[in-house]
Amino acid sequence: MGVYLATTQIGWLVCVMSAAAQRPWWGCAYALIATAGHLTFAQRPSSEARLVVTIAASGWVWDSAVVHAGLLEYPNGVVLNGSAPYWLAALWALFAIQLNTVLRWLRQRPLIAALVGAIGGPASYRAGAALGAVHVNEPTTALVVIAAGWALILPAAIAIAARWDGVTAPVCIGNGRPRHE
Repeated sequence: MGVYLATTQIGWLVCVMSAAAQRPWWGCAYALIATAGHLTFAQRPSSEARLVVTIAASGWVWDSAVVHAGLLEYPNGVVLNGSAPYWLAALWALFAIQLNTVLRWLRQRPLIAALVGAIGGPASYRAGAALGAVHVNEPTTALVVIAAGWALILPAAIAIAARWDGVTAPVCIGNGRPRHE
């Protein structure tokens, strides 16, 4: 688990710093390598791949909505005006590989997951702003919206990850349905 935490935290830094340095593809390359490594070691890579793609796409749509609302501006990597930059999908993929590993302990704790999301989400955007990867317009409003969004996103992502857990092998229980241990 420590390797995943280190890999994803370094990945966050690489994505944000490379975007701030006008080289967002470096972060994307790092995320691709980290995600490929994760899928290589997954018990059921197709389940984990589905999770990663779903979370990366959904996260990019969420960030695009926040950009479209005028609360965030990204200086690099924006392909479509009014949307989030492409490198954020890579960052969301790094987040996704933590769901069945580092963040697994939150599965039975949705209220704690909501609290962690409400605190950690805005903290991540503020740190990204401090490093020059994003500009936060109307900081109070933006951070409240981001906190509320992440209070919902993290528990939902963890629930989806539990359903599509490709990290642990399913164990059949009495009714013949798989259960993940």
